[in-house]
Amino acid sequence: MTSLGAYFLLQAGGGPSPLFQLGIQFALILAIFYFLMIRPQQKQRRQHEEALRNLQKGDEVVTSGGVIGQVVHIRDTMKEGTPQRSMDDQVTIRSGESRLVVERRAIARITTAKRAEPAAATSSS
Repeated sequence: MTSLGAYFLLQAGGGPSPLFQLGIQFALILAIFYFLMIRPQQKQRRQHEEALRNLQKGDEVVTSGGVIGQVVHIRDTMKEGTPQRSMDDQVTIRSGESRLVVERRAIARITTAKRAEPAAATSSS
């Protein structure tokens, strides 16, 4: 047997191929990217969209353009006679002496959310 034949025999029975090992390394790198970057970003985006869907009159917001204002009116999209909250809804905000109409998706963050206080806490005083 020649030395070249012996080399191939050792490679054939000597464990996983280098291509298989490279595939495992790529899979591990993709898994790390998914769990450290992609998944947290998707979770943050879902939380932001949920906060925008729960936007109410009186909330103070900051738009993506940097305008700070208070929500005055929200015009929900109507679908089959019922209001549907979507990212295309028009939101009227008051900033200083001006009123601006922006899409719901243009709101970068909600700085102060006005929420209804429980009735039991106000009536016990």
